[in-house]
Amino acid sequence: MPIPINERIKNNEIELYNVLMDRIFNSMRVSIPGIIQEFDPVTQTASVKVAIREHVRQPNLDYEWTEIPLLLDVPVVFPRGGGYVLTFPIKSGDECLVVFSDMCIDAWFASGGVQNQIEKRRHDLSDAIAIPGLWSQPKRLEEYSTKHVELRDDTRTKFIRITDSAIDITAPRIRINGNNITTQEAYDNWINGGGRVDE
Repeated sequence: MPIPINERIKNNEIELYNVLMDRIFNSMRVSIPGIIQEFDPVTQTASVKVAIREHVRQPNLDYEWTEIPLLLDVPVVFPRGGGYVLTFPIKSGDECLVVFSDMCIDAWFASGGVQNQIEKRRHDLSDAIAIPGLWSQPKRLEEYSTKHVELRDDTRTKFIRITDSAIDITAPRIRINGNNITTQEAYDNWINGGGRVDE
């Protein structure tokens, strides 16, 4: 007759230790690759599927590969500062890095500033933050430039490249909109005439 699970644990200190360690590690998150399922451009949040299954010990002490539940309303990080921001048209299927905050971020995310925790929790699934840009090998970039800074699309059919001597723009169509577009000649005349160049 099989020994009941509680008896196996009670009579085996190593097994008890392993069960406790499993519970601790399975409740603490740090970071993991994810796949964006949906992006809301109004709230700038996403639903994210964790891209790695977890080997979880079941109540019968056996292990099973288990998918982590879909993460909802995950704030998405874009490079931002000084009144400027670089945004991307996030799409379903984009890969990202999911980081789990040390503490509950609900109050801060809703109100900004410095807030108290609404709930005492650490590294919880509820406090995920998505950083787009991490990618797996099947999505690696072709024609990666090792010499220049580039803002480009995945296929590199459209890009802006900064080199030591120039800024190159390659695209099927280039549009420049502005109320006052200055040519190099007008710029030179402005400088030579003693005008001021705004920084």
